[in-house]
Amino acid sequence: MAIDKKQVSSWFEQLQNEICTKLERLDGQAAFGTDRWRREAGGGGITRVIESGALIEKGGVNFSEVHGKVPENMLKTLEIEQDSDQDSTFFATGVSIVLHPINPMMPIIHMNVRYLEVHGKEMNLANWFGGGIDLSPHYIFKEDAQMFHQKLKDACDKHDSSYYAAFKKWADDYFFVKHRKETRGVGGIFFDRLSETTDSSIESIFDFVKEVGNSFYPTYEQLANKRRNEDYTDNELGWQALRRGRYTEFNLIYDRGTKFGLETGGRVESILMSLPPHSKWTYNHAPPAGSPEENTLRQLRKDVDWISPD
Repeated sequence: MAIDKKQVSSWFEQLQNEICTKLERLDGQAAFGTDRWRREAGGGGITRVIESGALIEKGGVNFSEVHGKVPENMLKTLEIEQDSDQDSTFFATGVSIVLHPINPMMPIIHMNVRYLEVHGKEMNLANWFGGGIDLSPHYIFKEDAQMFHQKLKDACDKHDSSYYAAFKKWADDYFFVKHRKETRGVGGIFFDRLSETTDSSIESIFDFVKEVGNSFYPTYEQLANKRRNEDYTDNELGWQALRRGRYTEFNLIYDRGTKFGLETGGRVESILMSLPPHSKWTYNHAPPAGSPEENTLRQLRKDVDWISPD
């Protein structure tokens, strides 16, 4: 069944505005810059970036609404067969957020919520929602991971009791840095291609996506206010730079959104907004045995029950 795509897009743009307003208030120092851009082939977006704040060293909250002829490599990526006598068209809209904090005791947080339609000559070939939220701490605090996952489970359970377990596993598998044999962080939830079924209407799936989007700020606010004033040293800043390097590796090597955007002629500045302002790679680095850094590395693995930790 069809859904009003402009209604979806309008809600995403509203979400961007609300989150930016609240983050500026939480930061207390910096403001978001606004960069409105147009896509030559159709559509455009609003990239909003905050830098050098009291809380956030660099962050971005991006909104986009793009449309037009589907590039051939996009069809291959989406595994959709094009009508033999007609070029397919697409419509995509969403919000993407990445925040890199100043204090290394605070985590990197990422959220994305999105909607896609692909149309042939006389039919809707596909439409679905995707998204998720995940947390990448520089230092893992089990109580923070527990709170984060409980918030996500609460959001999922309002709509389908099976969502959290399924989407947590999806996140564990997706945010896995294969060449390092470690997860990017403590995971979260990840979902894609949620479309209408006999049990769920497309409107009910949109309601779930709204729930995820609306859970972002209160969850981040709680994490930020707990850790933003903790003391740290140059050692912790060095470790933060190394962990940011791992974050960068994942985004440039594995992240589907980054690869998809670059391969389909997306706006480079907006796509690479997620990268940290400073990062570091130290040859063959190994943290001291028993250190907080080693403890964090040991916990970067799949299938951890963060809600009921040992």
